[in-house]
Amino acid sequence: MNVEKRFEIVRTFVAVTISLLIGFAIILFASDEPLSTLYYFIISPSTKMRYLGNVVELAIPLIFSGLATSILFQTGLFNLGSEGVFYFSGLLASIIGIKFSLSFIFHPILAILIGSLFGMIVMLLIGFFKAKWNASELVISLMFNSIFFGIGAYILNFYFRDPNVSGVYSFKMNESVFLNKIIPGTRIHTGLIIALLTVFLVYLFLYRTRWGYEIRMTGLNKRFGKYTGMNTTKVILIASILAGAIAGMGGAVEIIGMYDRFKWSALPGLGFDGALIAMLAKNKPKNVIFAALFLAYIRIGADLMARMTDIPSEMVYILQAIIILFISGKKFLEGYKEKSLLKEVKNNE
Repeated sequence: MNVEKRFEIVRTFVAVTISLLIGFAIILFASDEPLSTLYYFIISPSTKMRYLGNVVELAIPLIFSGLATSILFQTGLFNLGSEGVFYFSGLLASIIGIKFSLSFIFHPILAILIGSLFGMIVMLLIGFFKAKWNASELVISLMFNSIFFGIGAYILNFYFRDPNVSGVYSFKMNESVFLNKIIPGTRIHTGLIIALLTVFLVYLFLYRTRWGYEIRMTGLNKRFGKYTGMNTTKVILIASILAGAIAGMGGAVEIIGMYDRFKWSALPGLGFDGALIAMLAKNKPKNVIFAALFLAYIRIGADLMARMTDIPSEMVYILQAIIILFISGKKFLEGYKEKSLLKEVKNNE
C-alpha cells in the first residue's frame, strides 16, 4: 500500500474517531444518564435482530446513493442531482405499482427500469451542460432537485393522492410490485442483493474496462486526459448516465421495497447522504458498502438513543458535519502525510 492510500485511510479513521469523541463529550455533559445514553447509541443497534435489520434496511438506499455519487466524484463532477432523482424515480416506481398489475417478477423489474431510465435522462442533461458549455454541475443539479420535487409534489397531490388517508400519500400500490423480504423477522428485501450486485458490476466497470479507466483519469486530471486522446466529453456523459441509472434504481428500490404507497412529502435527503458516503469511501465502490453500513448504524443508534434517553437524535448530524469538515479539509493531517512521504523516500534510498 502506497503512502497516499495509507494517508487517506488514516485521515478518514481519525476524522470519524474525532467526531465520535466529540459526540461522546456532548453526551457526557448534556445527559443525566451518560452511560445509558452511550449504551443505546453504540451498543443497542447490535443487540436485537430487528435493530440489525433496521441498519441493513437503511443502508440499502445509502449504498445506491453513495455509489452514484462516488462515480460522479471520481470523474471530477460535484453533482448532487441524485437527491431529485431519488425522489422522482421513487414516485414513478409507485405510479407503476398503482397503475399496473403484472406478475411478481416483471412488475418490480418494470418499476426499477423506469426509475433508472429517468435517472439516466436527468443526469445526462446535467452532464451535457457540463461537458458542452462547462456549466456548473452543482448549480444545475441543485436547481433540478427543486424542479423535480415541485413537479413530483404536483403530480402526487392532484393525480395520485389517496383522499381516504391523512397526509399527502399516494394510493396503495399493487402487491405484485413489492420486493420480496429475504430475512425473517426483518424488512430486509431483495434490494440488498440488487445493491451488492450493482456495487460489484460498477467495480468491474471502473477497474476492468477502458471506459472505467478513462473516467478515473478524467477525474484525476482532465487536461491530461485530453492530451492523451481521451474524449472527455464522452467520458463525462458516460459517468453521468451510469450514476443516474444507479440513483434512479435506488429510488425505485427503496419505494417498492419499504413502502406500500408513496409517502415522501419532502426530498428524502438520500442524495446528499451520498456525498458523505462517497467521501468516507474515498470514491471506491467496495468501500461504499462499509460507509453506508456505518452511517446507517449510527443513525439507528441515534434513533434508539432519542427514544430511550434525554439526548435527541439530531446529534448524529453534528457528527456527520464534523466528519465532512475533516475529510474535505485538504490541510487536515497534511504534516503526517509529508513525514510519511519523507520516510518512504529515505527507506528507498
